[in-house]
Amino acid sequence: MSATLIWILVALVAIGLYLSWTAGRLDRLHVRIDAARAALDAQLLRRASVTQELATSGVLDPAASIVLYEAAHAARQAEEEQREVAESELSQALRAVFAEPPQVEGVREAPGGEAAARELAESVRRVPMARRFHNDAVGAARRLRQHRKVRWFHLAGHAPFPMAFEMDDEPPAALADRAA
Repeated sequence: MSATLIWILVALVAIGLYLSWTAGRLDRLHVRIDAARAALDAQLLRRASVTQELATSGVLDPAASIVLYEAAHAARQAEEEQREVAESELSQALRAVFAEPPQVEGVREAPGGEAAARELAESVRRVPMARRFHNDAVGAARRLRQHRKVRWFHLAGHAPFPMAFEMDDEPPAALADRAA
């Protein structure tokens, strides 16, 4: 009888350790999601800020400046529910303005334009990477949260279900070539 009780206790301790390890793993994934989201937010803010600086610098024609400024301003001021749409519209505005390499060359030739073009190219290149890191972390957490053991034992606690950040983040071809 005592040997059976010992084996039951050993099994319960092993199950408890496994569940604790799984809960810790899930917690680390949620921390990773938070860090990746902060990095994504920083890159999106940087892209919008650089775009606004470029739009107000006077190196672009007035129509392009207005389009870029309004899209960047909308992206910076968007509420969380509308953020993906506003950021996608900024990507579309950047592609529309910088569709052709001569537009980028015109920016580069202006005083201070080389640095502005380089900074904009870097920011539009970093946004897809930051979004990919965030969405990869979200996917890993979602897969783990779908396991029965996580649901049955409520290992996720009260953490909200992680949501991916879906947006159009394709950089303009002329700037993508410039960043490489």
